[in-house]
Amino acid sequence: MALTGYDTMMTCPLIPRVTEKVERGTYIRERVEIQTEPGVIMPIYVLISKEHAGGKRPAVIAPHGHDSGGKITVAGCVEIPGVAERIKSYNYDYGVQFAKEGFAVFCPDARGFGERREWTGQGDDKLFTSTCLQLNQMAYPVGQTVAGMWAWDISRLIDYIQSREDCDPRRIECAGLSGGGLQTLWAAALDSRISCAVISGYFYGYKESLLKLSNNCSCNYVPHLWEYADMGDIAALIAPRPLLIETGTRDPLNGESGLKNVESQYRIVKKAYALLKAKDKLAHDIFEGEHMWHGLEAVPWMKKWLGK
Repeated sequence: MALTGYDTMMTCPLIPRVTEKVERGTYIRERVEIQTEPGVIMPIYVLISKEHAGGKRPAVIAPHGHDSGGKITVAGCVEIPGVAERIKSYNYDYGVQFAKEGFAVFCPDARGFGERREWTGQGDDKLFTSTCLQLNQMAYPVGQTVAGMWAWDISRLIDYIQSREDCDPRRIECAGLSGGGLQTLWAAALDSRISCAVISGYFYGYKESLLKLSNNCSCNYVPHLWEYADMGDIAALIAPRPLLIETGTRDPLNGESGLKNVESQYRIVKKAYALLKAKDKLAHDIFEGEHMWHGLEAVPWMKKWLGK
């Protein structure tokens, strides 16, 4: 928490506000705003299936990764140019996939994406770009990081989910691809209210994938982190809660040694789950493919541990 600056974040009233409600075939899409820090607003798309009405549902937080335009791609906003193309390339509409299975789904804009992009001073208004670099450059001097901001915002989103009458406060899952995997990793490690997690396309040894591959987005980098922990150590903090990891065999982010770099971290996590007698709550879905959401085991995994 200290390395990411998570412990410097300021709590405040959520002041939730529903600003839009749209019928989308089998589900309803709400646009909701909450305040995560004083004056810091996070917009969220909430997807609620019309075919699984009634009772308190398990909730899925579905954070997006890069090249997404923020929440719009995960929430399947195909009416926006460019979204359908990205869904096809990355299987990116996993928020919609979860909603169709009866989960209450929350697709937030992370800081630096979508409606939360920073002004760069260069007139850059490209929807699918992010401003993580500007955020981290402003954050470092005050002991904060984008990773810490993202984890904090998901924690505040959990506060909001637990206040809703249609959600079960004890059954909250987090699942995301790439930068959404980053958010899931840190949020689940730092907030035990996340009862189940799926990390896709973001699990490997730091040295190969983030130090040698140094052109990755700045949101990945936390000062001094690698002096203390590798990615497997962070994921070990999720134990003994259920954790599924997805890895594409041809994902270039795996690093120069490929799956070996991924498996080195998975062994660390396996030791933690074995120590806590929870081997059955850890799984690794290795699929033939590149950097994308696989999802074939994710929904059954969530149903197994959360029900629906």
